[in-house]
Amino acid sequence: MSEAEIDWATDYDIFDPSYIVDPYAMWDDLRIRCPVAHTDRYGGSWLPTRMTDVTAIAQDIEHFSSRDITVIPTDADSDVLPGGSPPIQADPPLHTWTRRLLLPWFSHNQIATYEPFTRALCGRLIDGFVDAGSADAAADYAQQIPVRVIGRILGVPDDMSDTFTGWVRSLLEFGSDEKRRIAARDEAIIYFFGEMEARRGGDGEDLISTLLRTEVDGQRISDELVLGMVGLTLIAGADTTWSALGSSLWHLATHEVDRVRLATDPSLLPVAIEEFLRAYSPVTMARIVTEDIEVAGCPMHAGDRVLMNFPAANRDPDAFENPGDVIIDRAANRHVAFGSGIHRCAGSNLARMELLVGLQEWLGRIPTFRLAEGCEVTWSGGQVRGPRHVGVVFP
Repeated sequence: MSEAEIDWATDYDIFDPSYIVDPYAMWDDLRIRCPVAHTDRYGGSWLPTRMTDVTAIAQDIEHFSSRDITVIPTDADSDVLPGGSPPIQADPPLHTWTRRLLLPWFSHNQIATYEPFTRALCGRLIDGFVDAGSADAAADYAQQIPVRVIGRILGVPDDMSDTFTGWVRSLLEFGSDEKRRIAARDEAIIYFFGEMEARRGGDGEDLISTLLRTEVDGQRISDELVLGMVGLTLIAGADTTWSALGSSLWHLATHEVDRVRLATDPSLLPVAIEEFLRAYSPVTMARIVTEDIEVAGCPMHAGDRVLMNFPAANRDPDAFENPGDVIIDRAANRHVAFGSGIHRCAGSNLARMELLVGLQEWLGRIPTFRLAEGCEVTWSGGQVRGPRHVGVVFP
């Protein structure tokens, strides 16, 4: 069915190529015509597009559960990690204490210890292509950074980065391919259970070793929960950030005025990053309705899936002035790119650091760049939206 034949109010498809490439006009139309759309595709779901509705649902943990946050249904017995992925895929009280265990790893002080590694990594990556005068800003750079930083936090060898990237893409970008998704899930489980066995009883300071030693209410955390938290750290910390960084570089490659301004005045980068996060928010999460409820006139029933459309909320004209414009010095910018409520992203400090360092190092070495002529920019969609290939050229 062509885009013109789709009624996005009653039959949206978040995997449709036209939606993945440019969903903004569709959201604008839906906010006016049907602010909470519905589809029967992929098991059925609701799609709110206004900031007020998205944040209200995100904060209503009584009626909207986080027991399954995937945008398409998965078989609870075969398609998820044995212990789930707490805290993001959990409700209180499990959410509360698992989040408390992870937060210290992503505090401002702890993030500062990851910055030197991140900066050196960015430098090495740029060294690999700067003399060539061209690169894929997404595949050669943005996608290489978060997965290696997360690997360092987990204490795994750097040469696992490509394998991790493959797993993450299979679980998120190609999540509708059940065979590929389950194969990646099984490989990850085998690998991380092996790492857990190798470190059990040791005194390592990485996240896996620390969780294996952790006790809650006098009991060691189960291996399934350790696996779930480790898996979440990898999955949530990789694609989300590399998509945000890739989108930022794509914007700068296609908006010369903004690129020149940031290259000339890098002190503006922290503010610009918040605008990139708002305008190109990568993540859509799901909630499961726990009991019948009405939202914006839409009768939702227990068991229904609701897609937390944070990207659309960040383009809502009732929340932001000129939301379709990317204003790199936007002053008022209370975006929800990291979510809202108790499930707000625990790794937001890490993501911001990686974005800042990644852009500082790129613009410091490559202040002038543009899309390569004839370059076809490709995007992923579904759970996480971001550019997969951004060919650029530079002097």
